[in-house]
Amino acid sequence: MTPPSTTPREQTPAASAFDDLHIRHAAALARQAYLLTGRPALARRAVERGFQLAWQRWPAVAVDPDPAGWVRAAVYEYALTPWHRLVPWLRTAGKPQRLPGAVPAADRALLEAVLDLPAVHRRTLLLHDGVGLGLDETAAETEASAAAAAGRLTQARRRVAARLPELVPAGRPTVEQDWPGEVLRPRLAGLMAKEAGVVADQEAAPAAAARRARAGGECSARRTTRAALALTGLFALLTLFVGIAAPDHYAPPHDRRPGTTKSPAVTAREARLTPEAR
Repeated sequence: MTPPSTTPREQTPAASAFDDLHIRHAAALARQAYLLTGRPALARRAVERGFQLAWQRWPAVAVDPDPAGWVRAAVYEYALTPWHRLVPWLRTAGKPQRLPGAVPAADRALLEAVLDLPAVHRRTLLLHDGVGLGLDETAAETEASAAAAAGRLTQARRRVAARLPELVPAGRPTVEQDWPGEVLRPRLAGLMAKEAGVVADQEAAPAAAARRARAGGECSARRTTRAALALTGLFALLTLFVGIAAPDHYAPPHDRRPGTTKSPAVTAREARLTPEAR
C-alpha cells in the first residue's frame, strides 16, 4: 500500500510520526551500518533504503512494538545483502574507508577486526555487544535460534580476541562468555560515537533528510507499481499469443505399429486400387 502523500503546507500525523522516528534514529543507524560495511556511502544508502521501505509499509511499521528495530533490521539486511558482493564498490570494505584521522589506532584496529568477521557473525556481535540487545532479541532479529545466536556471538568474540589479544582481561587465557561485556561493549559503543563525521550526511538537516526519505519511498512505490502492471500486461499478452497460436483441436499421433491404424500414405494407396486388386 502506498502511504499517503504530503505537501509542504500540511503534514499528516503519519508523516510527522515517521519524521520523528527518522530524526531520532537515522544518524545512529548510519554509524551502525558503517561498522557493518566500512563504507560510508553504502552505510548512508542502507539507512536511506531502510527508511524508504518503512514509509512504504508505514501502516504496519507504525503499530510495530519496536518501529526503530523494524527499520534497523531493514538497514542491516540491505547493508549485508549477498548481491552486493557482485559489485566492487558495494562489497564490505577490507579496511574502513574515510575513517577520521583523530580515531585512535586501537579503535581503527577494532573496526578492522569487526569487518573481517563473516557477515552473520558481524551482525550478531554488533546487535548484542554494540547495540545492547539481549540474546533472545538478537536471535529474533537475525532469524536464528538462541543457541545459534550464542554460537555466532562466541565465535565472533574469539576471532576479535585473536586479532586483538589486548582486549582479553588479564588473567583470562581463554575467551569467556562474559568478557566482552567488560571490554568490548564500551569499546564498540565508543567507536560508534566517534564516527559521526564519517556519516555526516545523516547528521545535518535531519528534518529535510526525513522528508527526502518519504519522497524516495513514495517514488519507489510508484516504480514498483508500474513494474508490476507492466509484468502483468506482458503476461496477459503472452497468454493471448499462446492461445491464438495453439491448435483449436487435439490431433492424436498416428501409431504405425503392426495391427494398428494405417498411416495416411497407406490409406491413399489402397484407395487407388480396384476392388479386384485389393
